[in-house]
Amino acid sequence: MNDESSFLKKTANQKAAPNTRLLKRGTRKLRDFAEQQDKLREALNELAEIRDDSVRKTVQRLQEQLAAIEPSITMIGQVKAGKTSLINAMVGWPGLLPADVNPWTSVVTSLHATPWEPAGDVRARFRFFDSNEWARLLDKGGRIGELAARAGADSEIEKIRAQVEAMREKSRARLGRRFELLMGTQHEYNSFDEDVVERYVCLGDDFADEGEAASTQGRFADVTKSADLYFRRPEFPMPLCIRDTPGVNDTFLMREQITIRSIRDSRLCVVVLSAHQALTSIDMALIRLIANIKSREVVIFVNRIDELSDPARQVEEINASIRETLAAHDGPKDAEILFGSAFWATHALTGDMRALSAENREALLNWAESGLSANCKGAAPLEMIWELSGVPALYDTLSERIVNGVGRESLERIARSTNNLTKGLKAAGHVADDALGQGKLAIDRDDLMARFDRIETDCTALLGKAFDDMLGFYHGRLDRAHQSFVERATTSLVAHLEKYGDKQVWTYDPTGLRLLLRSAHQVFGTRLNRSLNQVYQETAAQLSVLYMNAFGLSEEFRVDPPIPPHMPPPVIIGQTIALDIKGNWWSSWWRRRRGYQAFKSDFFDMIVAETDPIVKDMKDTQTGTVREQVFSVMREFLAEQRLLLQGLADPDGDTDASFGTGVSAERFAAIQATIGTMMDQAA
Repeated sequence: MNDESSFLKKTANQKAAPNTRLLKRGTRKLRDFAEQQDKLREALNELAEIRDDSVRKTVQRLQEQLAAIEPSITMIGQVKAGKTSLINAMVGWPGLLPADVNPWTSVVTSLHATPWEPAGDVRARFRFFDSNEWARLLDKGGRIGELAARAGADSEIEKIRAQVEAMREKSRARLGRRFELLMGTQHEYNSFDEDVVERYVCLGDDFADEGEAASTQGRFADVTKSADLYFRRPEFPMPLCIRDTPGVNDTFLMREQITIRSIRDSRLCVVVLSAHQALTSIDMALIRLIANIKSREVVIFVNRIDELSDPARQVEEINASIRETLAAHDGPKDAEILFGSAFWATHALTGDMRALSAENREALLNWAESGLSANCKGAAPLEMIWELSGVPALYDTLSERIVNGVGRESLERIARSTNNLTKGLKAAGHVADDALGQGKLAIDRDDLMARFDRIETDCTALLGKAFDDMLGFYHGRLDRAHQSFVERATTSLVAHLEKYGDKQVWTYDPTGLRLLLRSAHQVFGTRLNRSLNQVYQETAAQLSVLYMNAFGLSEEFRVDPPIPPHMPPPVIIGQTIALDIKGNWWSSWWRRRRGYQAFKSDFFDMIVAETDPIVKDMKDTQTGTVREQVFSVMREFLAEQRLLLQGLADPDGDTDASFGTGVSAERFAAIQATIGTMMDQAA
């Protein structure tokens, strides 16, 4: 057992490390962002004092949105890169997630860390695969099984079938009659520890053969799909979700699908590599996935530099090698690359100096010569080690991405709605001083709502047409890219056969297809965003006119339009397909064909079957999600405006012009100024 694994075993039962104060380093930008949240929260709390049901409901919804801001960070990486140890260090809980999990495990574990005690009673939730997901793995052997079946690779299919059957029998042996009953259900706990976690995310067969450990460790891991853990981390200035994913290289390519879904759900992705094997040929699957994410949303963390003999020199070489590999394989060329050691970070958190071997100490001193920032020199030893671990730099980078990305967008969205609320109140004369209007309707209330209904109908139809037009363009471009690739690949196959015959195995790089599909998605996203802005702005403009007519406003009144939703990255493009795998099954497929026409026909059918699901996912699943978000933004915006107008126009309402308890016109003006400043900063 190496130094790191033995040290983690010792610290596995600590719920929080003694030196979690170190987590504050690197999160300054998040603290500034949290202060902005507090200002917006204070403004909403004051607006909630207004004695009007429509206002209170609107404010309550905005308060819930503000409280729900929880940026998520998806961690992916190489096997044995120390990704899980890094995550444990990032949340200040060494040993929380088992770092030596069996490669079979496919559990996505989300760590929800908040500065305060989490809401509700649930502290751990484990969801199980449903029967359809489980059946796809067992009946077909996952993606590899489907691929092997298309290739006619009998030996590969038999091997997969044997592995699947062994997996099934082990699961039944552990779970007995509960096996089928668990499908599609979940387990919840009001507290948890490392032992509870290991029951669901760590297979026990490879760790113990008898005794209590064998009956509990990994008992549910075969059938667990996801785990959510909720805990307090007061050192964090705001809630964060750090998501640990399985690797992308596994027997059935099942974990690849799970990781793809996880990346879609996050705006930030950290790729954890080992300093000893950074981006080797086996990790092309990683590059294919991250190549479809914006460079600013990808951070590469090279772990285990504590195991290098000369980190100060070798880090530069590794950095250059990674850049070269990313460029050669069309990866995110401008992604941030950081270096560090989860082992050092864990040592700093626990404060156990004995955990460092002579080699570790030598590597640490070597790295300190070039990796220690000027403002950290002269600090306490543990603080310097924490700095050298790279975790503060990682948090600093992630904080900057959050503040200028998903965080800024979330605050701007809520600030716009709050601004519309305050302007509506002012226009309707519900502010004692300096009101735009006199609080009296210039048109009949029923007529007002009828006009609103027409705006809602017309603008929703306009949105539908705009989206469908963009979708038609997108589908056409995807189809052309797909057809062009299949034709070019088939032509290349025929040319190979004519030149070399069937004695030499042919290969073909599918990068061209991925580039075409990615380009189609980028153009679609740009055009759709432009089109959505136009529709949202047109809707806001029509509502602005309605306000002016309804309340007889003498000066310009403008409703702020909503913000178009974020376009999730097309990570599915990086899914492994037949042409990516250079294994025995491909040679078997090749040997089974006789005659050029058979090669051409069978290859065409196989490659279409392999790539069709990618195009279909981009057409249906991905755009279906985007469509729902696009219309959800419009529905929420219109519902908010309807509720507000109804309340402001209600002659029998109980709105107090003095704002009821403790909200003066002066304070209202201060609230407006605060919201205006936030919107200016966001812009």
